[in-house]
Amino acid sequence: MKNRHSAALIIFLLIFFPIMFSCNRSEPKIAFGFISLTYFQERDKFVERYSFFILPEDEDGIENLEDLYLYHDREQLRWHLKSSDWIKFSRGGKDWIGTRSISIQEGESLPRGKFRAVLVNKGGEKTEKNFSFDESEEPRFPFPTLQISDGRYIVNSAYPNNHLIFYNDMGEILNTIKLNSLENNISALNHQPSARSASLWADDPEHFTSVLTNAASLN
Repeated sequence: MKNRHSAALIIFLLIFFPIMFSCNRSEPKIAFGFISLTYFQERDKFVERYSFFILPEDEDGIENLEDLYLYHDREQLRWHLKSSDWIKFSRGGKDWIGTRSISIQEGESLPRGKFRAVLVNKGGEKTEKNFSFDESEEPRFPFPTLQISDGRYIVNSAYPNNHLIFYNDMGEILNTIKLNSLENNISALNHQPSARSASLWADDPEHFTSVLTNAASLN
């Protein structure tokens, strides 16, 4: 009798526990996300890169997330980000994940239109959400320029917001300062004394578009 009860208990556990565990598994969610376009200056030309970030949700925390994919089905393109590759930042107590390096072959424009994001956690559960980026392939504004000479900077830009990003002699970012004037003495910006160069970051937040120029020496 005792052996019969033990066998019944084992059968019960084998049947019940897999069901219970499967019920506890849940797919992640993409609460929100965005795609933005940045033109990076490389020598005498600009190249396009998308920034793509999502606000993920998972019952077991962000550490339970494994892979993030971005698809452009019409052009049959796929970008794959593993958890070890993506950038993570916090805003308003929420963790965002993504990248600033979505690109294709050199010299080609990134596709516009509809995108599809797929988020996968370590248990293999996944979810997807559609995004779009519909800006024209022609820049809305002329490419801005930055000149630094004799302790002064001159910016030629039609973008709504303009900033100078300051770097040390190792190329590391020290700080970013929003410009109230497109021409002034560099010293008026109160940058850090260890700054050796600066680049212009001009952006149009309404249309999720920005430009980053080459760095210019402060000397």
